Amino acid sequence: MGLFGGLSADSTDEMFNSRSKKIAVLALALVCAVSAAAQESRALLEALIRKGILTNQEAEAISTELVQESKTPKVAVVPGGQSTQRLSLGMRVQMQYAHLDTDIDGAAFGPAATNRVFLRRMYLTLRAELSQNWGATVTYDFASAAYDGAFFNWEASPELTFSFGLRKVNVAYEERASSGNIRALERSSVTRYFVGSNNGRRLGAASYRVGAFLDGKTGLSSTLGFVYSAAVTTPERNENFTLASSAGDGSTNRVALWGSAGITGRFANKGTWVAGVGTGFLPDQGGAGVVNLGRGFDLNLYSVYLDLNAARFGFMAEFLAADVEGGVSATRDATPSGFFVQPSILLTDTIEAVVRYAWLDSDGRGVNLSDVVRSAPSGGTMNQSTEWYAGANWYLRGNDLKYQLGVVYAKTRETVNGGPAEANAMGVRSQLQVTF
Repeated sequence: MGLFGGLSADSTDEMFNSRSKKIAVLALALVCAVSAAAQESRALLEALIRKGILTNQEAEAISTELVQESKTPKVAVVPGGQSTQRLSLGMRVQMQYAHLDTDIDGAAFGPAATNRVFLRRMYLTLRAELSQNWGATVTYDFASAAYDGAFFNWEASPELTFSFGLRKVNVAYEERASSGNIRALERSSVTRYFVGSNNGRRLGAASYRVGAFLDGKTGLSSTLGFVYSAAVTTPERNENFTLASSAGDGSTNRVALWGSAGITGRFANKGTWVAGVGTGFLPDQGGAGVVNLGRGFDLNLYSVYLDLNAARFGFMAEFLAADVEGGVSATRDATPSGFFVQPSILLTDTIEAVVRYAWLDSDGRGVNLSDVVRSAPSGGTMNQSTEWYAGANWYLRGNDLKYQLGVVYAKTRETVNGGPAEANAMGVRSQLQVTF
């Protein structure tokens, strides 16, 4: 569940669209009573979220109430801890097909095209609720033999939560959003460049870190709220279990600092929006290469984002920038920057159209097509990239059963270190997602 949702209602003000919520609760209750099928009730919740009738937090609260009111347990579970009040298990499977071809300007032959079916993700998630507002979440990805979070949390109040362990920092908004609700099938090329693992070009900023995290929210009015977060973590991105569990050494003792703040709101008719900023200070994560993670060179990350949903329309945009000490060479820093815009519209109750445009300038650090477009063949090191995506989502049962299909076109250009002048990648990718 995303951390940038709306606030809980303080009253029955009409601006909170209480009538629509009552209708939504009644509809969900009828679905559960008639079919006793969690899949169907969850699909209805997803539809209400997309139409702007409910926020993610409100839908989660309704779902929790319905489960608590159910008298028939689905699975008998014996917890290992005596203080465990509730255990839940979930799984997400994403199977993807990608056909992507790269052409390099001036080259007689380009690299071999990607044409493959593969498992993108296969998550197993375990959640435990303990007494005194404590809980824990562990997610393992069988597709990559890696993790997707392992932390415990303490809910000091409904408006303030502390987390401890391995999770994503709350900077770089698109990266923090759930991989099960990506409308353009894959995250943008800009997000991949700033957040993807450091390979001497990508920055490896944001995403997974081990540390202490704070997430809070407070009401400003009946329609506005304030959300904020802070974190103190390890400086390097944790790519595997070895790094996540390593005590490090004397050269990795410095900590990274993170913070974000945003405003949430509700439209007068229906729908929600959130806008905010975030920043991170990552010591020893700069440098021009990957040797020792650029020790001696720091990195600063900045983010500005907007996400809104109104009736059938959605819009997400984010600007990312960084100051990378020694990002080009030992004597030259880099200030890469980029942005993406992504409008979407529900054509029917189950079919959604999505378009995205992304632009990136690496400021001499360099970018490769394979850095920013997942599964794309390499096209040489350039300086700038652009990406277009156009696709459709078919919500057969909300996000629980969803099929996505899209066309991708990306270009890198401008010579860096004598590389080719331009390269293009174009192709199609599709994905089937099942969540249970």
